[in-house]
Amino acid sequence: MAELTKADEPTDATPNVSEVDVADVHSEEEAVAALDAHVDRGEPILQVRNLVKHFPLTQGIVIKRQIGAVKAVDGISFDLYQGETLGIVGESGCGKSTVAKLLMNLEQATAGEIFYKGQDITKLSGKALKAVRRNIQMIFQDPYTSLNPRMTVGDIIGEPFDIHPEVAPKGDRRRKVQELLDVVGLNPEYINRYPHQFSGGQRQRIGIARGLALNPEVIICDEPVSALDVSVQAQVINLMEGLQDEFNLSYIFIAHDLSIVRHISDRVGVMYLGKMAEIGTDEQIYDHPTHPYTQALLSAVPVPDPDARDHRERIILTGDVPSPANPPSGCRFRTRCWKAQDKCAQEVPLLAVPERFKSSDSPAAHESACHFAEEKDVVHAG
Repeated sequence: MAELTKADEPTDATPNVSEVDVADVHSEEEAVAALDAHVDRGEPILQVRNLVKHFPLTQGIVIKRQIGAVKAVDGISFDLYQGETLGIVGESGCGKSTVAKLLMNLEQATAGEIFYKGQDITKLSGKALKAVRRNIQMIFQDPYTSLNPRMTVGDIIGEPFDIHPEVAPKGDRRRKVQELLDVVGLNPEYINRYPHQFSGGQRQRIGIARGLALNPEVIICDEPVSALDVSVQAQVINLMEGLQDEFNLSYIFIAHDLSIVRHISDRVGVMYLGKMAEIGTDEQIYDHPTHPYTQALLSAVPVPDPDARDHRERIILTGDVPSPANPPSGCRFRTRCWKAQDKCAQEVPLLAVPERFKSSDSPAAHESACHFAEEKDVVHAG
């Protein structure tokens, strides 16, 4: 694991996240009990603080020497509130999926903290970590490779019960699996079929049923509809919205498609090269973007209205995305930004409400990591 020196360690660049109410636990049993605590709707259930993940670059075969690190996630902070959907968007390679794996503790964070109900899950192990993973589940991107082709649908959905038998006793598992199939819109009689007998949309519904099996409170959705046809995408998204209300779920929804993210999300975070560039409500991000990168993303969205398409300004970014192994100094977007000045190379911009909007009630008054944040008219994703 890459080691961070004090000089290299990123500082928490989000001054406007809520204060963490750290749980006071002294044993594994107390930690497990604290994870059953009720969280009111609108209160933070997952709090990420200065999260860092560096993958070491090594040289040599017999004696390996670290010569650098890929800075996949480099100091991001945000809150997920009970009952809400937080969308995370950005180009491929910006660190979205790495964030998902860190939140599931599938990857060990290099630095930073992830608080679930006041407990830092990066420091948990044993029964406490097992309890966390029961309450935080994941829906994967590819419905074809995320299901074991040698297992029946009943075995796939029921497998979590083998790890957490307290959720469904052995004699009750078949009925529970059939109920889950019905909940996601599949025939309960399909329980003995294999994944190859289903379409892509049906397979993703099976993945959703597996994610719901343990009655989780948080579901991490890592591009769950990107491999599906457009018409099927709408069906799956509508299903997920209905399940959120029925089971009181909180979603982190990762995707490339800006229109889908707006449709399902309450708030949206825009990532670029391991950093959070801008975060706000769906209206603030889509109708009043202040970060140049967000504006460029929105200007690239295809527009079905010919009149709007003819009169909009298309923002063409120059250059390629820098390597996460050697990101630019200061603002990471400056090498492709038309607003870049000397200050952008010298100072890392804080993810905060821009000074010019702090005293206003404008929707532009939301967190943006840009020294020269300002509104710009773009045709947004409808």
